[in-house]
Amino acid sequence: MSANELLEDAAQRPAQVAGEVLDGISEDALNRMPEGKHNSIAWLIWHAARQQDVQIAHLSGEDQIWTAQGWDRKFDLDRDANDFGFGDTPEDVARVRVTDPDLLQGYLDAVTAATIDYLRPLSDADLEEIIDESWDPPVTRGVRIVSTIDDAAQHLGQAAYVRGLVQNSWHGKY
Repeated sequence: MSANELLEDAAQRPAQVAGEVLDGISEDALNRMPEGKHNSIAWLIWHAARQQDVQIAHLSGEDQIWTAQGWDRKFDLDRDANDFGFGDTPEDVARVRVTDPDLLQGYLDAVTAATIDYLRPLSDADLEEIIDESWDPPVTRGVRIVSTIDDAAQHLGQAAYVRGLVQNSWHGKY
């Protein structure tokens, strides 16, 4: 298995988990913030997709899927186009309300497809290219890609956990 094939497989995992988490979910469970202060499933999945979209767009030099495909209008969240939820307060999280889980899945799927399209032509040399020297050690393109996928995977794991908290009858596979 090549590095690209491995990254492609990893990039698909968060969207697969989202499908399980969102299956049959109620609007209340989707938007409920445990104890009124912790991230909702809607926010976790939105943020997982947004952070990956922003970072992959930066790497590729392409427009974000968020604006290029009109997801910003579909979600209608009244946020800056570059905002992906980093540093959100509980009040900010509460403003990410989604009535249709298919909207979250659709956006995450679109970001995943764009990520895979970006990954396919990359060579080993491309993955080894240093893209950020402000860190010690400097960050390579491959490390940044792994970081975006890892962040998405962690947030989807959190979403699965929150689904169990807010909907006790849920017994998903994750």
